[in-house]
Amino acid sequence: MYRMARLVLLLPLVLGLSGCGKSKPIHYYTVQLPEAPTLAASTHPVSLLVGTIGGGPLYRDTPIIYRVGPNQIGVYQYSQWAEPPVELIKNKLIRLLSASGDYQSVAAFGSNSEGRFVLRGRLYNFEEVDGANIAGLVSMEFELYDRTSGKVVWTHYYSQSEPVQSKEIPSVVAALDANLNRGLKEVADGLNQFFSAHPVGKS
Repeated sequence: MYRMARLVLLLPLVLGLSGCGKSKPIHYYTVQLPEAPTLAASTHPVSLLVGTIGGGPLYRDTPIIYRVGPNQIGVYQYSQWAEPPVELIKNKLIRLLSASGDYQSVAAFGSNSEGRFVLRGRLYNFEEVDGANIAGLVSMEFELYDRTSGKVVWTHYYSQSEPVQSKEIPSVVAALDANLNRGLKEVADGLNQFFSAHPVGKS
């Protein structure tokens, strides 16, 4: 009788431990890229290079970040970006500028890159902000460096919040992506205005 009672008590413990071995799947998210560019005559005879997008350690990693209050941040354990945000933004910016048709060419800056102008940036915020209302915050800054003169000739700072429709991660990602679209469009429009006001020869 004692042995049977001990078996009954042990059975739920064994079943509970067997369930602990199952790990929760990680869900990965990304941003939408603009359509691939079509070959056409460019507005500006400029070979534009897109350099590094800098950012803090968390933005060079893949977790999706949330902020609670002005000084506390955390990360979602089972929801991550497919690539670090600094890379997602760089790739999206290159595609956006290429698709605009404004430039002779747009490419990532590398050791063998040819081009007079390099667009560089820094990401300050790319995160969910929790409070009375949930929002997706994007803050970033860009500068255009002229390799010929060795000077920064244009800068642009962007910081906006986008309302999130629900607490679910897909809604947070959609809000951040919409906000990023708006910010990168400002960058593209600003660059176009700069080169329209300061025409250059073949670079």
